[in-house]
Amino acid sequence: MFDSLSDGLQSAFKSLRGKGKLSEGNMREGLEIVQRSLLEADVSYPVVQEFMGHVTERALGKKVLLSLRPEQELVRIVHDELVSILGPVDPSIHLKKDGATIIMLCGLQGSGKTTTCGKLAQLLIEQKIKPTLVAADLQRPAAIEQLKVIGEQLGVPVYSEPDNKNPVQVCKNGVAKAEADGSRVVILDTAGRLAIDEELMAELERIDKKVGPDQVYLVVDGMTGQDAVNSADAFNKSLELDGVVMTKLDGDARGGALLSVKHVTGVPIKFIGTGEHFDALEPFRPEGMAGRILQMGDIVAAAAEAHRIVDEKEREELEAKMASGDFTLDDFKNMMEKVSKPGLMGRMMGLMPGMGQFKEALESEEAAGGIRQTIGAINAMTAEERRNPKIIDASRRTRIAKGAGVQTPVISQLVKQFDVMKPLMQGMAGGSMMDRAKMMQQLQGAMASGNGSLDGMRVKKGTGKRLSNAERAKLRKQRDKLKRQKRRNKR
Repeated sequence: MFDSLSDGLQSAFKSLRGKGKLSEGNMREGLEIVQRSLLEADVSYPVVQEFMGHVTERALGKKVLLSLRPEQELVRIVHDELVSILGPVDPSIHLKKDGATIIMLCGLQGSGKTTTCGKLAQLLIEQKIKPTLVAADLQRPAAIEQLKVIGEQLGVPVYSEPDNKNPVQVCKNGVAKAEADGSRVVILDTAGRLAIDEELMAELERIDKKVGPDQVYLVVDGMTGQDAVNSADAFNKSLELDGVVMTKLDGDARGGALLSVKHVTGVPIKFIGTGEHFDALEPFRPEGMAGRILQMGDIVAAAAEAHRIVDEKEREELEAKMASGDFTLDDFKNMMEKVSKPGLMGRMMGLMPGMGQFKEALESEEAAGGIRQTIGAINAMTAEERRNPKIIDASRRTRIAKGAGVQTPVISQLVKQFDVMKPLMQGMAGGSMMDRAKMMQQLQGAMASGNGSLDGMRVKKGTGKRLSNAERAKLRKQRDKLKRQKRRNKR
């Protein structure tokens, strides 16, 4: 996401490093690179002009020019201005206290509107909110069937009237049925066109007037550049949009539309689509997006992704197992299965500060194959072997390898990796935030091989230093707490 823009901005910051003395001329050279990077990313020219005006005014101030680390000052200034131009945004979906909240999605054909209905439904399901989808796109023959398939995959109801050619009536009937069934949210999937025309706008205006949606979101394709901005402007003039959902930001989009929409139309971006799967829709946060563009990461989004993988109860159970030393190959396999969803690890690495360089390695077919191979090898073991890998001798390794369809050294390597992983997990469970950070740094280096394994992982052995009574008591207290959590979760 925004690789070319990020690289261009990093070049600007690097140009200021190592300068014996920073002058206005040096700073202007760096600012010219920033401006060129924005224009190459297809950011609207008026937006670039205003953005650079604010950045230049602050960057040429005495406080920055006389700073010991001027490139860091420039990073901070650019970050603040990116946040300003992207926000403010309220990404929450405000639900009515009584009755169903109606959300209408509109957009041109090919923007990902129908898929976004499913992604929005998935987001609501994660918040324990029951949605209903209404198939009101009567122009595209496959649209109704596509929405039904999405509904079946997500387990949410889809209302449709295949023989009814009146989209307004379909929407009204769909809303009435959803309210009768107790749905909190109704998502209307309206028709699109290949281009903006009077017929399309008239149909959407009729739905808007007769059905009265509480929120109207425009779905635009981020890869269409300034055409996405023009579409948002035209739709907003007819419908008074409440927000924009920008899709396909996981592709080779240059990012200009994202930076231009709010400034040109006044309509905030509410959500961004970062992949094909239903969980690849994020509430838009200007601070997080500015951090990603500047390669500073987005910890809040990373935490949200992690919560999707492991919920609070699972996390407590896992930490209790790790702290008590009960972490088994079954637990290891479950972790691998959760993180091996297509695109998930790549998204996670892209959100973590300093880990963007591992993104391609972890999204490679080699990495995916390595994870599948590990899961297959564990599945070929007996329950006792998974609980206690130390019993896996030469004959057992040969049997497991045949069952998993791999070479015997693969099993030996897996057992060796688990021996490394187990104390690592135990250290992360009982250690401080600093200990966890050090462990994560070791994991970064180990995973840089990109083969889905932990080759090169090392766990620092004890130095023989005696613990004080207070340190022993603290560790004992942590272990007892985690054990109590484990017992409580078993009840």
